Amino acid sequence: MFLSNPSAEQAHKVVASYKPSKFDKKILLWTGRFKTEEEIPPRIPPEMLDRARNKARVKACYIMIGLSVVACFAVIASAKKAAARHESLTSWNLAKKEKWRKEAALAAESKPK
Repeated sequence: MFLSNPSAEQAHKVVASYKPSKFDKKILLWTGRFKTEEEIPPRIPPEMLDRARNKARVKACYIMIGLSVVACFAVIASAKKAAARHESLTSWNLAKKEKWRKEAALAAESKPK
């Protein structure tokens, strides 16, 4: 006998034996397994959660790859602007060390003998 609106627990063929936490429910929603939190049954099969976690890992990796590519282009653009201003890490380092030398000399002069 077919039900017109089977519950989520009846729709799964694997025995549901895992109670999902709030974070697990968010993963199930983010990966598109369920549309709303109310659709998530109280107990789900562990295999379903494993598949959702793997899909979430892949999505997170794709997001990190995208952010890395964007950051690379930002660094390239920043380096080109710095090169146009004739700035380099070497010149910054030399200026910083010169500043430290002056501060050390002033500190040595003001130090009581």
